[in-house]
Amino acid sequence: MFALRLLVSWAFAAFLIFVYLNATIHPLPDPPEGFVKLFDRPGDNVIFQTMADKTGIALLEPTGRVAVAIFELLLCVLLLIPASRRFGAVLSFLLMCGAVTVHLMPDVLGRELPASTAVFESATDYGRVFALAVSMLAVSLLLVFVHPKKRERTAY
Repeated sequence: MFALRLLVSWAFAAFLIFVYLNATIHPLPDPPEGFVKLFDRPGDNVIFQTMADKTGIALLEPTGRVAVAIFELLLCVLLLIPASRRFGAVLSFLLMCGAVTVHLMPDVLGRELPASTAVFESATDYGRVFALAVSMLAVSLLLVFVHPKKRERTAY
């Protein structure tokens, strides 16, 4: 049972690390403009620019975007190390709670993001980013409970 929990824990952590790295530094070739937190020009990130425009808080783009990106990179390190994985999963859960909450407030962001750059052929993303945030929230919560506790050695 310990080995199965460890395997599932690694799978969940790998999923979260992949998504965070993909959204932060985008290691995949040909990243779409407006969806890479660290390498977008100021004002080009669709998510944070939309929040800044709707709320009137100019600090969200680019300062808030870079702060979230650095926090996500820290989460990747915490999730990679098995000893800190549960703590990283709790922080990831809290971050995704905030993301889902912001997506559910139409006055701040909304479930469907506008395609202000030419990424999507339609006017919105049809809620893909929102669905990804909800799935990451669920995986983070599952990882908190699935990650095995440290085995105690018994002396014989």
